[in-house]
Amino acid sequence: MHATIKKALAIGIVLAMALSCSKQSLKTEWATQEDSIDSFIQSLSTEADPDNPDALYVHDVIYNGGSNRVILREGTGDGLANGGTVSFYYTGYVFEGSIDAGNMFATNDQQTAQEYGWETTDASYEIKTVTLGPDDGLVPGLHKGLEGVKAGEICYILFSGQYGFGKRQVGTIPGNSALLYSISIESVTN
Repeated sequence: MHATIKKALAIGIVLAMALSCSKQSLKTEWATQEDSIDSFIQSLSTEADPDNPDALYVHDVIYNGGSNRVILREGTGDGLANGGTVSFYYTGYVFEGSIDAGNMFATNDQQTAQEYGWETTDASYEIKTVTLGPDDGLVPGLHKGLEGVKAGEICYILFSGQYGFGKRQVGTIPGNSALLYSISIESVTN
């Protein structure tokens, strides 16, 4: 076999092995993130606090296409379906095992922004309204997490980097980051 062909084959094999290792490493990272998400969900209280009737606790956990929706306050009415419109307030966090003000990357909730001393955000604090569908502009994990939400619901939507922004960095969000959105649903129309 010609030396140039042997060299090209060797380079091809090395590149294929590196790509395979890189994909395996990413899958391991996502699995670790999913384990951390599961641990966080299990750590949340599932009991109402009789001394604080406004305290949030886990009513249910919905798993949908890689997304985890932890319902902290149940909503009413019909659940959001594809093609339906939802209006909500949110706070987004890079998820590293807990909710931490230092990991917050966006919010349209003025109270949360003030509580955390957050100055850079959706400055108008306008409610976010989205029609759920293929062109909704949401990352896959948030899109799947919003399916079925009801008016008045308060929830966390968590997912691994596999269902977030992918390998690209977006603003202060590192590539392949697990994300947590704290969501307060104002209205749902199907």
